[in-house]
Amino acid sequence: MKLLEIFTNKHYRQLLSELTKREIAQRYKQSILGYFWVILNPLAQMFVMSFVFSKLFNIVGLGVPYSIFLFAGLLPWTLFAGSLSSASNALVGNAGLLSKIYFPREILVASTILAKVVDYFLASIIFVLMMIIFKVPVTWNVLWFIPIFLIQNLFSYALGIILSAFNLFYRDIQYLLSLILLIWMYLTPIVYSAETFPAAYRWIFQFNPMAILVNAYRQVILAGGAPNFMSLGIAAILSIVLFLLAFRLFKKLEGQFADAV
Repeated sequence: MKLLEIFTNKHYRQLLSELTKREIAQRYKQSILGYFWVILNPLAQMFVMSFVFSKLFNIVGLGVPYSIFLFAGLLPWTLFAGSLSSASNALVGNAGLLSKIYFPREILVASTILAKVVDYFLASIIFVLMMIIFKVPVTWNVLWFIPIFLIQNLFSYALGIILSAFNLFYRDIQYLLSLILLIWMYLTPIVYSAETFPAAYRWIFQFNPMAILVNAYRQVILAGGAPNFMSLGIAAILSIVLFLLAFRLFKKLEGQFADAV
């Protein structure tokens, strides 16, 4: 299966659309609050973490209210962590489809991530309202949000297809992922700024694509400047290389998926 065929084939695009809609519809089925949970979860996290880290630990937001500073990092991280968690179970959760009909299995992973992207933009409504309320200025550099966002989701998709395949063979992956994401979060400048991290250890951020991306989001949205092009370029190259390797590995293992169900 050629990579471009997934995006150029009309039937595969339609399948991706239907699977994404199903993913969104099933997530809050029989829930009283429904899609309000999409906004409520990150909002509650923001309030709790904002109180703890700004009031108890006196962490500041570098020129903007700390709640906005925190939310600017929390939203992309929630998207990233949620995408990986959902993607890791994409094949296991659709085991019935794997053994019945043929279609590119990576579409299952893509649909879970696209569903999380929808959640992200719904939750971002609160962030936009907060920026309006606190009168945070926006410059044309905010348009850099688009390539930053695309790089993040390419990185998430690359990791997602690897995790989904390995989790089908080794179910420990989903439990290990929870631990890794917890550690990863605190090694990413979400609740703190990169500048407040000990200088001797800041080199860690250069090997952490999410640290680069979170800093880039804040730079273009809150600071009104251009992103660090060298760091962003590293993140982009890493995401592309990882995706190509992950896709090749996924297609190599695809023939064994039905037997692993």
